[in-house]
Order: sequence, then C-alpha cells, then structure tokens
Amino acid sequence: MKLQMATRHAVFAILELASQPERYLSVSEIADKYAISPNHLAKVLRTLGRERLVEAARGVGGGYRFAANAKRLNLLDVIRIFEPIGSSNSSEREAGDETAEGQALRTVLDEIEDTARATLSSITVDTMLKLAGRSSAKRMLMAERLAAAR
Repeated sequence: MKLQMATRHAVFAILELASQPERYLSVSEIADKYAISPNHLAKVLRTLGRERLVEAARGVGGGYRFAANAKRLNLLDVIRIFEPIGSSNSSEREAGDETAEGQALRTVLDEIEDTARATLSSITVDTMLKLAGRSSAKRMLMAERLAAAR
C-alpha cells in the first residue's frame, strides 16, 4: 500500500507530536526530522487542526501540539482525512468488469481493501509510538554491538 505524500506527512506529524504531547513543536522542527517541506507540512497541520487532532499556538514558544487521545486515535482515522481508503463501491465501471473474471478480480481487490482498512483501524497512535521505540532501541543495540566488535 502506498500513501499519498500529504498522508505520510500527517502520520509523521501526528506521531512526532504525540510522542511529546505536552510540548508545542514548530513546523520546522518536525519538517527537519523527516526531511519534508515545511510549507507542505504547514498545510497538512492546518488540516489536522481543523479535524481537532492538533492544536496551534502562535507566537514565541508556539507551534503545534497533539490534541487527541493516542490510545484511541488509529491510523485509519488519520489516513481518511487525506485520502479514501476501503472498498471501492463506486459506480465507475472499468473494462472487463461485467465479465466473470472482472467480478472475481473486484471481489479479491475488495477483500484486500477490507483487510487493509481493518488493519489500519486496529493500530493506534500509541501502538505506533511503541513500535517506533522498539525499532529505535534495536538500532541503538546494533550500533553498540558493532562498536564493541571493533
């Protein structure tokens, strides 16, 4: 599954802000960490603000702060803001859709989308932060082992 750029930026911003929920982080702090455009990130953060997932403060010490519940907010909640996800029950027909093979293909693709939607809805921001922490700890352990082996 490939996410649109704005969606990826939104997930990164939510995770960064949720990792330090008491702090206001500037757009540039987040953008620098993930090597993304501050202008594009600012637009994404404004959208997240309209959805009440983050709150903004102006002035010195301002920026954005996580405003949701990390144990309840899931990846699907964030992704849905920026792109459609799930079964495509659209009325648009594609070549071959009326054939038995086309209908079988649509059934399989709908099942894949349903599975993706179910998986994304089961992974909370809190879970993602724990996964990221484990990955970070593994990298640090590997670096220590490499340094000790030299």
